[in-house]
Amino acid sequence: MVYDSDKHSLKCPKCDGGMEEHQFEDVVIDRCNHCEGIWFDSGELEQLKAIPGSEAVDTGDSSVGAHWDIQEEDIDCPRCGKRMQKSEIPDQPHIWYEYCDDHGLFMDAGEFRDFKKKNWLDFFRSLNKGKR
Repeated sequence: MVYDSDKHSLKCPKCDGGMEEHQFEDVVIDRCNHCEGIWFDSGELEQLKAIPGSEAVDTGDSSVGAHWDIQEEDIDCPRCGKRMQKSEIPDQPHIWYEYCDDHGLFMDAGEFRDFKKKNWLDFFRSLNKGKR
């Protein structure tokens, strides 16, 4: 099993780095110490999106996130080890993420910041990246 309950730590599903808990107000997310991707347990993405300034939890470099977004597409859930499903944000289809129906979702570095700052440039970003 990927989850180590004794240490309460996860392995990053993209780069296999260690993930560390970070809290923003009442929401605790797990961020990779290497690629800086973010694991959101079920419900945490919506909770965090609603909090002003929460994009600060996404400290990763977008260009590093873009590398991992394309490099490692088939990943397993860090909680249960099952293969995760691939998806995109419906009104921001350039933001690709992976999710586990039972446990949560993973966004690469920079994607949560982008998700929080929806604007007209998203249309052009989607054209450039294409559909998943």
